[in-house]
Amino acid sequence: MTVQLGAHVGQQNLGMDEMRALWRWLDDNGFDWISAWDHIYEAPPDLAGGPGTVPHFEAVATLAALAVETTNARLGCLVFYVGYRNPGLLAKAAVTIDHLSGGRFELGIGGGWHQWEAEAYGYDFPGVGTRLDMLDEAAQVIGPLVGASRFADGAPTEDPGVDGRPARFSFAGDHYRLADASNLPAPVQGGLPLWLGGVGERRTIPMAARYADGWNAAYISAAEFGRLGGILSDRCADVDRDPTTVERSVNLVFAMGADEAGATRAEADLAEQWGPMFERIRTGALVGTPDQAIGQVLAYAEAGADLVNIALRAPVDGEALAAYREVVMPAVRAEVG
Repeated sequence: MTVQLGAHVGQQNLGMDEMRALWRWLDDNGFDWISAWDHIYEAPPDLAGGPGTVPHFEAVATLAALAVETTNARLGCLVFYVGYRNPGLLAKAAVTIDHLSGGRFELGIGGGWHQWEAEAYGYDFPGVGTRLDMLDEAAQVIGPLVGASRFADGAPTEDPGVDGRPARFSFAGDHYRLADASNLPAPVQGGLPLWLGGVGERRTIPMAARYADGWNAAYISAAEFGRLGGILSDRCADVDRDPTTVERSVNLVFAMGADEAGATRAEADLAEQWGPMFERIRTGALVGTPDQAIGQVLAYAEAGADLVNIALRAPVDGEALAAYREVVMPAVRAEVG
């Protein structure tokens, strides 16, 4: 059993210089993964003051900056909402970021949830069934264009391709279409890993089994993560796939304190931030002191997580983050590698 440790950094309520400094600190201090999220407004939305009251940067441009500010960590987005960008264009952007990073970028997609921002910016936000239909089609478009492993053979093409990857790809679906589209240059790493995010048992997890190199779940308990991981393994068996070929990650709200007093403050802040969603979010939050957090991270590793990310929202408690780096990370790695 091994586990990597990463950070999921929300690009909100932070100046760009502050955020760049945080990325560099994470990259220099042994974090295996750094990701951003794909929102236009803050998350969670400020329902009291009105959504869109917190400064927030766009994801693609942010990730390009992240790519050139770091040199070590794997990078990603967990996850892009497929309703905001044509998936062909998203694939093109992902390969561009991959080149900026020197081959460290991984692309995540999902069905979205932030209705407030979508409606404010004029995007349709259909029901969940339609959004999952869009996700299914987007995976089928993006996978061949970025050379994801489940699409290594590609689709029927006119040209021989580059490094065995289809040079041209056509797709005709209900939501997206491509006509002899190429995506050159190829990714630095040959093919980009494709991630799917979500916890839906009927649609999302089976999609991850069919299409994805990685599956991400957010803000759920270790027990629930393990249960859903078992369903993922079953769905892999349905498509004759080795379940160990799907990397599994979880995002945990970072609400740990450097000491007892800090832990108490962090949990109170979490309750204020999430309001009526607090009880649900708390089940997927890293809480308590560093010694308590060690056991929580190990529980996710034992439940099958290959990667555990702490989700950081500004203002970040610098003392708590330093304690996570100095106490929690070495202890977890000593235990599980």
